[in-house]
Amino acid sequence: MSPNEISSLISKGIEGANIDVRSDDNTHFEAIIITDIFEKKSLIQRHQMVYGCLGSAMGNEIHALSLKTYTNNEWHSMNLPNG
Repeated sequence: MSPNEISSLISKGIEGANIDVRSDDNTHFEAIIITDIFEKKSLIQRHQMVYGCLGSAMGNEIHALSLKTYTNNEWHSMNLPNG
């Protein structure tokens, strides 16, 4: 499975999200997902939403997935220049 395929699966389940999926070996992946749908959701709830999009690929084609999930406000506040 490629990062683009994973990104496509997530975007089908979480419409409008900004998604960046990367992998060095197409087995172990890391994903950053940014969407306001995550507002007022716990970290576990956010991850469950993403895993739900991936279905049976988790544990099969996807051996490991590191998730970083943010709302737009969380993402922007993390990426503001210091000063």
